[in-house]
Amino acid sequence: MPGSLLYLLNVSNPDRLSSDSGWIFASVLLPALVDAGVEVSIGCPAELPDARVRSLRTGVPSTKYRARFALDIDEVVRLLRQTRPEVVFANQVETAPGVRAAMLETGCADHVLAGYCHYVPFHLDAAGEIVLDPSLGDADLGMSVALYFLSGLRACDRVLVHSRTSFEWILGAAAQLGVDLGDRLRVVMPARDPRVVRDGVLTPPAGEPVAVYNHRLYAHYGTGRFVDLARRLTIENAARIRVLDLFGARRRGRTTLDSSPERYRRELSGVDGVEVVSDGGDRDRYRSMLADARFALAPFRPGVIWSMSVIDCQAMGVPVIAPRLGWLAEAVDPELLFDDVGEAVDIARRLSNDTEFWIRHSTAAREFTDVLTPKATASRMLEVLV
Repeated sequence: MPGSLLYLLNVSNPDRLSSDSGWIFASVLLPALVDAGVEVSIGCPAELPDARVRSLRTGVPSTKYRARFALDIDEVVRLLRQTRPEVVFANQVETAPGVRAAMLETGCADHVLAGYCHYVPFHLDAAGEIVLDPSLGDADLGMSVALYFLSGLRACDRVLVHSRTSFEWILGAAAQLGVDLGDRLRVVMPARDPRVVRDGVLTPPAGEPVAVYNHRLYAHYGTGRFVDLARRLTIENAARIRVLDLFGARRRGRTTLDSSPERYRRELSGVDGVEVVSDGGDRDRYRSMLADARFALAPFRPGVIWSMSVIDCQAMGVPVIAPRLGWLAEAVDPELLFDDVGEAVDIARRLSNDTEFWIRHSTAAREFTDVLTPKATASRMLEVLV
């Protein structure tokens, strides 16, 4: 087991940390590593709440491309000299070659460099062909980002991925592009957030059924298709829809590159039977909003490798209805998967009217997340670093 670890975390929206899954994951996982006896430091634009984790402030990349292409090696060298870690984790995998160079400069190039793939910039379609993430394709940058990503994996000693889906997509794309990743990849499912977990026997919320949608409103999340589904569900009186605006106001650099969340927020606000609400960054309020939902809706995102928002709902015993896409087909019960909107409406009606069906899927959803405790994830993470 490593005695010390430095976790390099990119946070894109430090003004609304509750919307950043990487931040939530770190704030849950790193204290569990401390509990296991590891001395942990984090390089991050914000300070971790647990004072046992040494927080070292870093700059905020103003755009998604700067996060991938603009590593401040001087800053990494400073962090390495301050912490002298046995293991370095690069949360933004594309930065790993630069991190390795900084480790060489500071005399710790033979220490372990690991990456955690919170995001994969491509997916494989049904034919096994590479499909680049459209959100990273401005000015035809998509393939460059994909190659940077694979270069980052190649620079790591160990790469942790969220799911079997992610594992297969990465190895498949690497083989097609001629990048040998050896046996670097390991599946380590992220920990659930203990603040949004319900125990005991649950029953469906009383009153008119409400469906919650707690995902980012980017166009590449398939939000346009979600709008169509929301209209259909409300027109057919299957449920009211509560859309959680997790972002709040975003920084200008981010809205300039992609203003789709703001556009869809306005569009959804004008749909009868749909309400757009904010948790104000308050995790307790967020939990309460999930608890009031009869069921949740997953995003129409072909490249999904994991969704903390889905896990939040499942851990709260809220059944999730999902399109048969990517990791969703791995994580959601087949009875709750759909291929067309009509099937989704039928599932929604059954969850709204069949109490036994609801309880069975509520129980199964929570059981899926039972193994995702911070302690279990920290243990698995340390195990794969050996």
